[in-house]
Amino acid sequence: MNNRLKVLRAERNWSQADLAGQLGVSRQTVNAIETGKYDPSLPLAFQLARLFDMRIEDIFTPE
Repeated sequence: MNNRLKVLRAERNWSQADLAGQLGVSRQTVNAIETGKYDPSLPLAFQLARLFDMRIEDIFTPE
């Protein structure tokens, strides 16, 4: 799954650790999602959408 997470995070000047702290996950999890090695669970995807005030489909798109 493709995503805009890295761009959205960079627009806010957040490090991966900053985002991970807000989500309650590890920095490695954020890195894995950004690089497409891991697709987030549905609850985590909803959490990301709320955090960025976007719809899930505006952050994640099928390959």
